[in-house]
Amino acid sequence: MEFYFPTELGEQMAFLAAATAALIGCVVLFAPGLTLKALALTANEGRPEGLSAVRSAGGMVVGFAGTALLLAQPTVYLAFGAAVGLSAFARILSIMSDQGGTWRNILLLVVQTAIASLTLGYVFGLT
Repeated sequence: MEFYFPTELGEQMAFLAAATAALIGCVVLFAPGLTLKALALTANEGRPEGLSAVRSAGGMVVGFAGTALLLAQPTVYLAFGAAVGLSAFARILSIMSDQGGTWRNILLLVVQTAIASLTLGYVFGLT
């Protein structure tokens, strides 16, 4: 099986968005302490469940983005883009409802919106 890199610009953008998400997911999966520190969060000492939850979330992102990269099908990109888009929507709700308008939340909202937009833009033929 050979590595597939798309030839159309729209699909390349969706591919790069999924690859970026997979890289971010790898950081979360393999460095949960660094991730928590970067997000100004903490896990309780002596309670590994917090780090396990962060690793698990990173693993899900890697798995979903990796599936989109390996299968390279519009329906998989649609599911991936919808999931990231709904995560961005949840972040917007948090910013408005939880007084979460910090620079970290805004930056993560921009990243999530870009990944969702590039992926869904390809699926719906906008790029």
